[in-house]
Parts: sequence; structure tokens; C-alpha cells
Amino acid sequence: MSTQPCGPGQRRAEPADARFVLGLDVGSTVIRCHVYDRTARVRGSSAGKVETLYPKPGWVEINPEVLWAQFVAVIKDAVKAAGAQMSDIAGLGISTQRATFITWNKKTGVPFHNFISWQDTRASESVKSLNNSLLMKLLQNSCRLLHLVSRSQRMLTMSRFVFTTQQACPRLMWVLQNVPEVQKAVEEDNCCFGTIDTWLLHKLTKGSVYATDVSNASTTGCFDPFKMCWSGLITFMTSIPLSVLPPVKDTSYQFGSVDEEIFGVPIPITALVGDQQAAMFGECCFHRGDVKLTMGTGTFLDINTGNRPQHTLGDLFTDAAETEKMAKSLEDSEGVYFVPSFSGLQAPLNDPCACAAFMGLKPSTSKYHLVRAILESIAYRNKQLYELMQKEIDIPVTTIRADGGVCKNGFVMQMTSDLINENIDRPTDFDMSCLGAASLAGLAVGFWNDKEELQKLRKSEMVFRPQKKCQEYALHMENWVKAVKRSMNWYTNM
Repeated sequence: MSTQPCGPGQRRAEPADARFVLGLDVGSTVIRCHVYDRTARVRGSSAGKVETLYPKPGWVEINPEVLWAQFVAVIKDAVKAAGAQMSDIAGLGISTQRATFITWNKKTGVPFHNFISWQDTRASESVKSLNNSLLMKLLQNSCRLLHLVSRSQRMLTMSRFVFTTQQACPRLMWVLQNVPEVQKAVEEDNCCFGTIDTWLLHKLTKGSVYATDVSNASTTGCFDPFKMCWSGLITFMTSIPLSVLPPVKDTSYQFGSVDEEIFGVPIPITALVGDQQAAMFGECCFHRGDVKLTMGTGTFLDINTGNRPQHTLGDLFTDAAETEKMAKSLEDSEGVYFVPSFSGLQAPLNDPCACAAFMGLKPSTSKYHLVRAILESIAYRNKQLYELMQKEIDIPVTTIRADGGVCKNGFVMQMTSDLINENIDRPTDFDMSCLGAASLAGLAVGFWNDKEELQKLRKSEMVFRPQKKCQEYALHMENWVKAVKRSMNWYTNM
């Protein structure tokens, strides 16, 4: 993720009367807008539920026009809640769920289909076919040999590259093969592809700007992070024409201004960023070895690798506070284990056909045991990801900072701290994707001077420190891993 303000030498001065910046986060379940002042304090907020559609088993979609209407509404409501005017806004930063995409008619701007979510698994067979293809084997083996000769990190990365259903490109390949309108538009050079950030930028500027940023491009599966451009090799393998892909800009950049008809004034759009990168920036993980742990709709562990890209392989309750009490009321889950694979399993197992499951149920099992098993599964998953990161990224961990709705749950936080044997810093503000987007936007217009100023504004609410040895969890985690393995390849047998 690049954080150069507005591109080389293009920092834009904020309007003289600007008092706030807006941070938007379009998540998998909620869309939020926060209005921040110069102390990074939230002065007004608004939120709405993202309406997800499930037209077929394994298909996960979002209606683009409904999302657009919600996006505009939360901005207006948040600014109103802050007691501000649109003319008070110095800049707008947009954080989005990554790898959720859409295609649309270049001339009319009309979508060819709904957004296809990152959780969607319709391309699972295509992923298997691509990964088992002769071309993939040739690519991996050739790059492995080239790495032995050159010791190039890029060649090592390519030798381990595999496709997953979470990447946008296999799902885009599915669209190109199965939606006739898209096929025709591509032939006529009249098709645009975009992740949510690109679509919103297109809508906000009434079609005058077409672009994405590095952090969103990197989740498509066809972006080369070493050369910082679209990969001709991957697009060739997936038959995706480069002509449908948007230009890639810096994350903190002068993308353009909101069309005046939408909010009454031309608000500068100065940051587009993927939600996990936004959260990492919001947590002020600016130094090599800083780790950010997000626990929300999914579990994500990110580490600042410095300037060099690195490769890795690989409703029972009403709120988080209630689940914490339920879990702490028991000594253990009484042999009940939960596998959290609602959209397949990601690294290190990478199985899109795994199912979510409870295992070890008994006549004595209560909803308390089920809740505790769910919370334990999050901590076990955090441990699994942390071990993978330590194994494959040779960078000493300096700090670990958590965010996301689940980090409000002290049980999960403490168990994770015990399992990884590290301190975990929980901030006062959990909506780090919004804050990160706002921070990047604010830097681009000079609302804040530099990252050091942002670092001073960050506030810690609590630090969780290891209280039990991870060995005490060894048997339970071993059984959880066994349960995870039994959930694999479930849907191939249906």
C-alpha cells in the first residue's frame, strides 16, 4: 500500500474553512461513516446494514444501486449528526471490503450484474482447474528454478502462487464465461471492471474518473506487487483482457472531486483503500514488524513487512458483551468444537469446499457450550494464522494491535494473548477501517501533517497480557484442528 500524499508532489491544500474529514467503510455487513476533527475524535456517525443476497448455494451478491443509495445516505446523516455542513469537509477517504467486484457498461454506466462478493464460491471449480493445470505447474516449476539461480523474491512468490475463490480474478473469469452481455461488451471494448472502491469513485464523479488503488488491486489475484502493475501472465492464464482493468493509483491520492450535484459541494476524494490496509493504517502500524489483528466478519492478521513484499502460503446471542459472560461462565466447552468456515477455509488449508460445523455435541450441550466453542474457534484461528506468519515471514514482531467488533470480547482477546504468548493492544476506537481511510484522506490534503502526528493521536484502551501458558490449550487445539480437517471437502460430496 502506497501512502504518498496525492501522488508525487501533488499534495492538495485543504479548503480554508474545512474542519473535518470523512472516513467511510463499506464492510461485508455494515456501511459506516465517521466525521473526524483534527484530534481524530469522532464528531458524528451514521451506519446502515449491507443487504446481502444469496441467489444460489455458494453465491453471495450485493445490489449496486441499493449500496449506492446507502452510501450517500450515511454520508449525509453523519455530517448532519456532526452539526456540520458539506462545505466543512476537507476530504473523503473510502475503505471497502476487498475483492468484491462488478462489471458495467463503459458508455452508459449500467451494471451487467450485481456485485459478486469476496465470500462467493461459484468459481471453486475454476480455481481447482487453474491450480491443477499444466500451465500452472509449468509456471511454478520454472519460477522455482529461476529463484534458485537468481534468489529473486518475486520468483519465489510466483513459484508458490495459487488461485483462491477469495481473489476476484477467478470470479471475473466465471463472469466472462457465463454472462453473454459481458462477453459482448468486452468484444466491443465497452466493459469496465471494478472493485467497490472503483464503482463508488465512478458514481461519485458521475463517470468522469475510473481508477483503483494498490491495496484493492492487490486482492484481485492478477496484480504484481513487485512491479506494481497488472500481471500480463496472470491475465493470460485466466483469459482476462487487460483492457477491462482500471488504472492503479496510490492509496492516498487526489482521485477527483464528488460531483457537486450529489452533496452540493465538490468534496475532494483523496483516499481509496482496502479495509484491512485501512485498519492497519488507522492502528498506526507504520513500522516494520508491527502487527494488526482484525476480528470481524472474518479474521485477518497483517504484518508491516517494510518496503519489500513478502509471500505467505497459504445467531445464539445479541452482542459481544453477552457472549463473553456466557463463555466465562463455563470451565470449557465440554468437548464441543466449532469450525468457522462459512465461506470455505483460507490459509493455511485453502479449501473453498469446507463447511461450517459444530462437532462433539452431547445431550448435555447447552447454548453456552456452543457460544464458548465459537469464541474459542476465533482464538484458535488467530493462533493458526500467527504461527503461519511467523513460519513464512522472517520479521520480528514489534507490536500487536487489535480491531474489529470481536475485539470488544475480552474472552477472545485474553485467550488469543495466551495462545500466541504476546501482548495485544486494544484501542479506544474499534472502527479502524474508517479511521484509516480518514487518516489517508487527511494526509493527502494537509489536514494532518504526517504519520507522527497521527501516532500521537492514537489512544489505547487496554493491553491484554498472557496469563496462561499456551501448552494448557494444546489438547483442545489439537481436537479443534481435527474437527477442521473433518469439515474439509464437504461440498464436493453433496
